[in-house]
Amino acid sequence: MICRWRSVGTLPGVPNQTLRLVLASASPARRKLLQAAGIEPEVLVSGVDESQVKTDQPEELCLELARLKAAAVAERLRPAVGDRPLVLGCDSVLAFDGEILGKPDDAADATRRLERMRGNSGVLYTGHCLMDLTMESRVEAVAATTVYFAEISDEEIAAYVATGEPLAVAGSFTIDGLGGAFVERIEGDPGTVVGLSMPLLRNLLIELELSVTDLWTQPAPGGQTVQSLP
Repeated sequence: MICRWRSVGTLPGVPNQTLRLVLASASPARRKLLQAAGIEPEVLVSGVDESQVKTDQPEELCLELARLKAAAVAERLRPAVGDRPLVLGCDSVLAFDGEILGKPDDAADATRRLERMRGNSGVLYTGHCLMDLTMESRVEAVAATTVYFAEISDEEIAAYVATGEPLAVAGSFTIDGLGGAFVERIEGDPGTVVGLSMPLLRNLLIELELSVTDLWTQPAPGGQTVQSLP
């Protein structure tokens, strides 16, 4: 994992406030990651035009987009007394063969990418920006995970693209769905590839003098039953 940190104006904690996490993303995968970790976020889509950011550096691109998404949602929130909202913006891109790959333009673009990627590797970068509106603080970081792709056949690529899954994700693949069968291995946090690194989020919360446990809304996420040991 590669991280870059920046803190802005962190202030001492204020007691008796209700924390809530607002996810500035329409990604169901990111929401599921948070839910599996015991956090039930509110979801507000930022509506940011991703084409406005121009850079040939994947770390800068995903971090700037994460920052813009968090800021766009933060501007729409009006915290009530005793309310302490945290806004989380995330964005992912794949660095492959000297290019930065976000979501494909269409099925043909996804097919071309997968044909190039098979048997090779790329680095998936995910930028995270966490804003504490009450404390007027912001922390941010970038995580990177290396992904090694299997030798996918033409038939597998055609079938995968036909499902529509590659059209909705950065790099034209994901490991938490059908595309997981086509990834041989990764080096780094799998959450980074899905779109949100929980260990990194924990560290961002620590920068804000908070704990990830402060955001837990359920002791047994996913409907699990917790049984005591005999």
